[in-house]
Amino acid sequence: MLGPYATVPFGMVQLGPDNQTAGWMSGYEYSIANVSGFSHLHAWTMGGLMIMPSTIDLSTIDGAADRPYRGAGAGYHSRIQKDTETASPGYYAVHLYDSDVLAEMTTTTRCGFLRFTFPESTDARILIDLAFPSEYRFRLRDSKITRVSEKQIEGFARSHTNSWDDYTLHFVIRFSKPFSSFNGWGTKGINRGVSEITGETDLGAFVTFSTQRDEQVLVQTGLSLVGIEGARRNLKAEMDPFNWEFDLARQSARNQWNELLGRIQVEGGTETDKTKFYTNLYRSYCSKQTWNDVDGRYVDPKEEIRQLPEGTSIYGGDAFWNTYWNLNGLWSLISPEIIRNWVTTQLELYDSTGWTSNGPTGIEMTGIMEVTHEVALLVAAYQKGIWRDDPEKLYEAVRHTMTEQGRRLEPYSGLVGNEFLDVYREKGYVPYDVERVSRTMDYAFSDYCVAQLAKALGKEADHAYFLKQSENWNNLFHPDLKYAVPRDSSGTWLESFNPFSGLHWIEGNSWQYSWYVPHDVNGLIELIGVDLFNQRLEEGFEKSVRHRFAAHAFDRAQSESVEYYINHGNEVNMQAAFLFNYSGKPRLTQRYARAILDSYYGSSPYHGWEGDEDEGQMGAWFVMTAMGMFEMDGGTSVNSMIDLTTPLFDKITIELDSRFYPGSEFVIEAKGVSEGKRYIKSASLNDIPLEGLRLPFRDVLRGGRLSLEMVD
Repeated sequence: MLGPYATVPFGMVQLGPDNQTAGWMSGYEYSIANVSGFSHLHAWTMGGLMIMPSTIDLSTIDGAADRPYRGAGAGYHSRIQKDTETASPGYYAVHLYDSDVLAEMTTTTRCGFLRFTFPESTDARILIDLAFPSEYRFRLRDSKITRVSEKQIEGFARSHTNSWDDYTLHFVIRFSKPFSSFNGWGTKGINRGVSEITGETDLGAFVTFSTQRDEQVLVQTGLSLVGIEGARRNLKAEMDPFNWEFDLARQSARNQWNELLGRIQVEGGTETDKTKFYTNLYRSYCSKQTWNDVDGRYVDPKEEIRQLPEGTSIYGGDAFWNTYWNLNGLWSLISPEIIRNWVTTQLELYDSTGWTSNGPTGIEMTGIMEVTHEVALLVAAYQKGIWRDDPEKLYEAVRHTMTEQGRRLEPYSGLVGNEFLDVYREKGYVPYDVERVSRTMDYAFSDYCVAQLAKALGKEADHAYFLKQSENWNNLFHPDLKYAVPRDSSGTWLESFNPFSGLHWIEGNSWQYSWYVPHDVNGLIELIGVDLFNQRLEEGFEKSVRHRFAAHAFDRAQSESVEYYINHGNEVNMQAAFLFNYSGKPRLTQRYARAILDSYYGSSPYHGWEGDEDEGQMGAWFVMTAMGMFEMDGGTSVNSMIDLTTPLFDKITIELDSRFYPGSEFVIEAKGVSEGKRYIKSASLNDIPLEGLRLPFRDVLRGGRLSLEMVD
């Protein structure tokens, strides 16, 4: 879930407002003119440590922000006037109308820094709540908050979410001035003037101050999943250098974002397009988390403390579901160190548990989305030269994923690997009476990825085996209908087939999944027939214009037969516009890719994108496509290729990382590109004409200039 949270790239702390009750995609909603508090963790399935300043009547209830101000069940939230709310990378601020408090916040990777400007009050309060509404309804199992001194408190919250996610958030909170009293609450009510408070299902604390008008009280927080000593070390390492200077910390966060976002410079185009471009670039880096402490320690899925090699980080977040199309490519292009740390994460998990993880939120084994697309990331990291340290271990990890039956692995609770891999390998597909058949398409792609790494490493037998396995997508295609159609265990096709039914598919339908063969588009075209391929796909785009190329019904599993075609708002259809590059109609790629950029993506808080953003997925697609680039197979082939389309801007300069790549910068020029001049007549690389609209990724990394001649 994205919100206007203060964070740094891949920050553990994403500090900002909450204003909704618990539920999927809840957290912060711009249209609600209330704030219930400011929490530190907004990770997928994880939440923690809410802080809220207050001068109104004491309440310890985290009541919904849409409840009336005051009254039973209202809670400690405050109304806000929207024109006082401001956010920029690394900073958030709002005036809390009811308490008359200006709340500002910024962060480092593992720490929060809040500045509250109070009115005159003899009973100013800062509340700390450990149990509050969140998207995935995390629940406390044990918790404690302790008064350490008149300026510091610390504690922990042991939480549980879903079937896999147990984590303990340790925290240290220090204040810029002594508090008058330390108090707490739990299931048995309020306890005043205590030194410690403990609880299980509900726990919070509040400190009190006397304040003068416009007096500022500053709060610094240090977080760790490892232990209280880790939280203290994180606070000392990341906050002490600022010496309580809030604006210095804010500028530091801003500088980190400027350095990262400044790795791509765009010229020309409209101001709206530039706003959309850099906002989406920001989104591509603001939602995943770093989970190790400053000393490199982290907690593995067995809840054991482990030590990372110096200079590396371990990450977590939502699934890698089809991130190979856009997010992986963007990261590898301008921040290969991010990809390197993802490989470190996966190999650390492999060392610890024997498995990699598709969605290692909080470093757990989740099995989310029933696929293992971390395989594509690992393979592409080798093919692009980002990770060459131990290729045999890398290969062992990805091969294991595609040969060992996935299962529920004690004591982790979550799913590891591919759960129905044995059925898939036996039959060549996953039957609908066993599980959702879209697994067949995903498993076939992962087979291809392993085959490509085997080829790169000279493992000829494995290359041949996995390449043959990667053809299994064919086994779902009905010879007459030319659609991917579910089959049962006996091989019988599903009766009363409807291509628009989401039954037996993961967040999509047969029409959408029938285009989903990223590793063999030419084979797909040959099977369907090029004329039918183009006619069917173009019709789907034209019928999707009125929906802005989004079908919100498929944000979750959709069993009804609703006639939806292109769904850019979810993962399986994000390659659709680029398929025309393979079917002899590249102008349609350029036409529909631009249409998605223009209509699916917006530039206001009410219209940023039309679907499930999935921690940078939608943002990265915009950035890569606005630069005129897309990776159909996610960079997993031995000679990984980039598909080209029309950029949004006249000139794009990409800074390359000299620690990983031989070139210093890659420039894309599309002189005169505009609304009326959006088609590519010809392309050349360093003044040498290209044959077709594909470019080897290695040529980009050498640096140089891609020139596009544009026509109406």
